[in-house]
Amino acid sequence: MLLHEDLTGAIIGCYYDVFNTLGFGFLESVYEKAMMHELKLQGIQAIRQSQINVFYKGENVGLYFADILVEGKVILELKATQIQNEHRYQLYNYLKATEIEVGYLMSFGKKAEHKRIILSNENK
Repeated sequence: MLLHEDLTGAIIGCYYDVFNTLGFGFLESVYEKAMMHELKLQGIQAIRQSQINVFYKGENVGLYFADILVEGKVILELKATQIQNEHRYQLYNYLKATEIEVGYLMSFGKKAEHKRIILSNENK
């Protein structure tokens, strides 16, 4: 069984609804708003541009804004282009900096593509 399997299954369903309806070619902010709307329609709590502090050895050294934080359990990083290695590293670092263990890269490029990244808290 996958961590947060029911929730992530619903998130992926929302992603495909948005992708199939809008297609590619819009700005990332359009997909972000559409995902928020679809998540809300499905009764899933999410926060857009959620501020997350980054700590280094107990010191707050900065912050970033997750595209979408779903129910405090899953970070969604949306891209209007195809997924690149640097996007994977970006999401991995977001997970590393938080207690959240599951993240998804979701591409709204020419073809639908999503990647699940897991980083258990015991490995941080």
